[in-house]
Amino acid sequence: MTLHPADQLAFDKAMVAQPVWNRFNTAADALNLAENMLLHAGPSFASPDLITLPILNSACVAAVYEGIARDFDQAEAMIMAGEILLKPAQDHDVVTPLAAVVSASMPLHTVYDAWGGDQRIFAPINGGSRPAMRLGLRSTAVVDHIRWLNTRFVDVLQGGIAEGIALVPLAVEGLRSGDDCHGRTPVAGAALARELIDRTPGGITDEDALEFLHNSPSLFLNLWMAATKCMMKLAEGVEGSSFVTAAGGNGRDTGIQISGLPGQWFTTRATPPVGKFDLELPLNRALGAIGDSALVDAFGLGAMSGGLTSSEGPSALRSAALSVRAHPYFRALDIKLGSTARAVVSSGAGPMISLGILDRMGTAGRLGGGLYDMPVDPFSQAMQALEQ
Repeated sequence: MTLHPADQLAFDKAMVAQPVWNRFNTAADALNLAENMLLHAGPSFASPDLITLPILNSACVAAVYEGIARDFDQAEAMIMAGEILLKPAQDHDVVTPLAAVVSASMPLHTVYDAWGGDQRIFAPINGGSRPAMRLGLRSTAVVDHIRWLNTRFVDVLQGGIAEGIALVPLAVEGLRSGDDCHGRTPVAGAALARELIDRTPGGITDEDALEFLHNSPSLFLNLWMAATKCMMKLAEGVEGSSFVTAAGGNGRDTGIQISGLPGQWFTTRATPPVGKFDLELPLNRALGAIGDSALVDAFGLGAMSGGLTSSEGPSALRSAALSVRAHPYFRALDIKLGSTARAVVSSGAGPMISLGILDRMGTAGRLGGGLYDMPVDPFSQAMQALEQ
């Protein structure tokens, strides 16, 4: 398929970014986020009663963490009454994994474009394998872990990021050794840990922080989500372009945005990813696709980077049909990046997304992991709107 000139221009704009992590900012300072507003993955919910249980649980946790609710029950009542508002994170230049939400006082990774300087994208700290908000559990243990992450752990990391850490070289190192920058990040995660330790004056001596750093390869994922969004964001606003600039799910709906119509979500009902459960629960406990990490795969990595290990697998074939061009940073790996609604509609298949599977009842957390075959419908909607 011949690349449309507007899609080529959008792709070119995305490819000139150099994403660098250089600081933490609270959501209140960076985004002027109000105390009663929380940010979640994917498109918006039409009303509070439609909020999926894992995101509702995380919102209650955030409200208690912020001190705007005394307990989880009061937090839920405030959400249902519209006293606490939930909005899509990507509409505020934030990306968040699975069911995690962002609240005003949370420190966020700040990733900026070192070449252009103005573009900034934000992401919360990944909770690792400890009681993590992204799993959508209503628990005081999650509140306690968030407090530790956002105080003691942030204080430890501050010394290692003063000069900025370029994220693309870490991603390339990972991809060369079997990472996919989404479902698999152990190599990039270890490289990030080394960078932080080496750059911290006197090294990192806090044993609890060191243990968490060494055993949380997913710490890199949130940063790479922000880096990917930083590149995608630069492609926004090209008239006539169907280049995908946002992708994500909230457990109920999944959707995309495109360059030529910035800020407008095109959505469809989210079905669960297909994969293996780690827990003995019925298949109907799986929540629909959730998380802003879908944008990594829509950009050509994650499940769409299968061509690194096989030129004949389904993800490699899908990538060949949908991806736009080789990125200068990844050319040595023979990876093509980017996707367009035009290519999806033409091929009749959307990107494959690697996702965690959450319990729709909000009590068991992560059930397993799998692949989500993103429907063509949002891409078709986007093309219809673009051509009007």
